[in-house]
Amino acid sequence: MKTINLKYIANHLPKTDDPYLHLMSKEEVTIARNFHRSFPQYKETPLQDLKKMAEYLGVGRICVKDESWRYGLNSFKVLGGAYSIAKYLAKEMGRDIKDLPYSVLKSEEFRKELGSATFISATDGNHGRGVAWTARELGQRCIILMPKGTSQSRFDNIKALGAEVTIEDLNYDECVRKASTLADQYEHGVIVQDTSWEGYEDIPLWIMQGYAVMADEAAEQYGERPTHVFVQAGVGAMAGSAVGYFASLYPDNPPKMIVVEPNKADCMFRGAQRGDGEKVVVTGDMDSIMAGLACGEPCELGWDLFKNHATGFVSADDLMTCRGMRMLAANFKEDPHIVSGESGAATFGAFASIMLEDSLKDVRDELELGPDSKVLFFSTEGDTDPVRWKNIIWEGVDYR
Repeated sequence: MKTINLKYIANHLPKTDDPYLHLMSKEEVTIARNFHRSFPQYKETPLQDLKKMAEYLGVGRICVKDESWRYGLNSFKVLGGAYSIAKYLAKEMGRDIKDLPYSVLKSEEFRKELGSATFISATDGNHGRGVAWTARELGQRCIILMPKGTSQSRFDNIKALGAEVTIEDLNYDECVRKASTLADQYEHGVIVQDTSWEGYEDIPLWIMQGYAVMADEAAEQYGERPTHVFVQAGVGAMAGSAVGYFASLYPDNPPKMIVVEPNKADCMFRGAQRGDGEKVVVTGDMDSIMAGLACGEPCELGWDLFKNHATGFVSADDLMTCRGMRMLAANFKEDPHIVSGESGAATFGAFASIMLEDSLKDVRDELELGPDSKVLFFSTEGDTDPVRWKNIIWEGVDYR
């Protein structure tokens, strides 16, 4: 077995007033879920119960939420993009989101009332695809900026939805800043980003509430309280939404929640190492195959939820997700096989390494992972880069 460079740190960060937890409550998330239920394309994605894998890895239950089935877009991201855009439009037009189901958004009357808008976003691929899909559904203009190193397939997927797409000679965080500046140049330019900064909190919050629909579905499908929830973090919006949702759902006995990052973009892990509660920004190219997680600047909302509710943080090299991808794709014959991309399989790869490697026994013991553990994962994307997925799964290529 190849040894993965994996580090774990427990959360000893100072706690805050916790202003965002109630915004991730089941009541708030149900509003977002009802909005998505109005879409004819909406279906719950499957929660795959890996019984044989649980037996092999020595835990009581393993379930993986498979987001490769979401809206035909191979990723969960549209949950946040669509809901945040609808919430923005509701606010701008003095409407209630409950009065803006899919049938209204798609109507000619609404388009005339709305007029023209330009939705702008920076993305590694999945978020921009969700924003572009929503803009297309609304008949609006969409501009997407992608960081250097973006794969052609991710570019093509967004272009096919009618968006104006460029690959910039910038990293992800620099693309976000450029997108924010670009939005100011349009009369009705709107930046739709799942990272927050001072003065830009509403849309990221709505995106997180949209993302939390995935957690709400999973909690119902799981049917019992999981003991452990592993979540992957880029800027921390998706992970923060899941952490906030489960902390709110089980306030007296929340699951242990572990945040996983690539070691070249582990801003949450480094913030935990710093220990004073201030966020840490990672700069540079952040060259990881986990493209959706290669973000160096934490979302303020997510970071606050992590400080208050995360159990600990994992940082590991790309070999971690290669292991996760292979184990999910080439599962035991009794279990469902899952096509999980580089960002989707990171958490399962981290967990499997913790359970299998003797050098990580201390982490296993600290997290109390054993026969009574009931573990939940989110495979947030399918093979969004099909060439690389085949290289890893079919050709056995390893990345570090």
